[in-house]
Amino acid sequence: MDKYMYINGQWVAAVNGQTRTIINPYNQEPVANVPEGDETDTQAAINAAREAFDYGVWPYKPATERGNIVLTIAELIERDKAELAELETMDTGKTLTESLDDMSDIADVFRYYGGLADKDDGDIIDSPIPDSRSKVVREPVGVCGQITPWNYPLLQASWKLAPALATGNTIVIKPSEITPLTTIKVTELMEEAGVPMGVVNLVLGPGTKTGQLLAESHAVDLISFTGGIETGRKIMMAASGNFKKIALELGGKNPNIVFADADFETAVDQALNAVFFHAGQVCSAGARLLIEDTIHDAFVEALVERTKHITLGNGFDSSVQSGPLISKEHLRKVENYVAVGVKEGAELIIGGKRPEDEVLQAGFFFEPTIFINCDSSMRIVQEETFGPLLTIERFSTEEQAIQLANDSKYGLAGAIWTNNSDKGGRVASQLRMGTVWINDFHPYFAQAPWGGYKSSGIGRELGKQGLDEYTEVKHVFENTNPTPLNWF
Repeated sequence: MDKYMYINGQWVAAVNGQTRTIINPYNQEPVANVPEGDETDTQAAINAAREAFDYGVWPYKPATERGNIVLTIAELIERDKAELAELETMDTGKTLTESLDDMSDIADVFRYYGGLADKDDGDIIDSPIPDSRSKVVREPVGVCGQITPWNYPLLQASWKLAPALATGNTIVIKPSEITPLTTIKVTELMEEAGVPMGVVNLVLGPGTKTGQLLAESHAVDLISFTGGIETGRKIMMAASGNFKKIALELGGKNPNIVFADADFETAVDQALNAVFFHAGQVCSAGARLLIEDTIHDAFVEALVERTKHITLGNGFDSSVQSGPLISKEHLRKVENYVAVGVKEGAELIIGGKRPEDEVLQAGFFFEPTIFINCDSSMRIVQEETFGPLLTIERFSTEEQAIQLANDSKYGLAGAIWTNNSDKGGRVASQLRMGTVWINDFHPYFAQAPWGGYKSSGIGRELGKQGLDEYTEVKHVFENTNPTPLNWF
């Protein structure tokens, strides 16, 4: 199955003629061949987006018309969600059930921003100057470079594409080079929906060549990136060349706090889901479990017993609960973190290795892993391991729980488990995180903003705030009775 890039309304191969084979991480079988583009292709895409913004109709098309096209994209995603979900599972190894849920969420994102497109006519200001009118309006930023990760390829793309289109921007999107298939497919759907030539451009290739140029180019007005801290730092530095707007979501090391008064069985069940969902390859994974002393031992025992029964395997098998890690390189990274944890003195109580089942040997599988006797000085507690690896810490007071939870350079998300609503609200108000769940873990939706404090990034996606990221604010002042000043 051969796929192509999309530049200035045309499906094209890489100018250099190079291609990349996309493999299924479940068994390493090839599923598609895609172009392996570089700076030449990226520059062509930037030029097309620049031309479409500066001289095209999209930024000036009535907002209702833009919104209707975005709503049509949502309808097409719903129509083709079975195909999209299958592509996502082949690309990432996640379960088909999860991929189908993702497609519904993705359609909701386009539907939400399509509906918002014509809802902001600006704000009238009560001008203090006689005989004048004053208004604040929002206008599209311009050319937007968008770089998306491999763990939720199309979901993360939708968070960027939908608001950018709704506000009248033009786009160059670069998905992860190892999981591009659903982004290619949704680009086909955007073309079908009537997005004009040059408004959306898709480039494929390594970030060092394609993503770097997007961040550096003075013809790009905004860069939105979801990924790791080190790459985010490089993008931020590169973007300073023309002081372009930046939106960065850089992951997290998210605490999951369980107080003794929580519903025990529900908290156990949700703690497993928080960290082992999608093999832990989730930026908001609850990889740090903080348990109150009085229930610690019983809670750990229940976790271990449940963990023994997690089923690994092919994402297309309905009995499977977790698929593989994304790649051989990422598998080695997780294995290294286990070795680091043992060396640091954490106690490994389950997992920590590749499964022995022969059926799983061709894929990049790793057993669900739990460490106890951890503390916040350890690398496995502080660094984003991005795999099925749970660290457990104890606390004895509410104040200690808050202190431990905030003891991180990250601040993306966290959760609190308690049957005391006052306690939940009190703790939530003191956590330095962009999202705090009380008696739940992982829910997100298009209407609520997503993003982090501290090193988890800059800006917000989703919600009205996610729409505002793709606009510039302009003050328009009109003197309704101009007269000479006679100063000179």
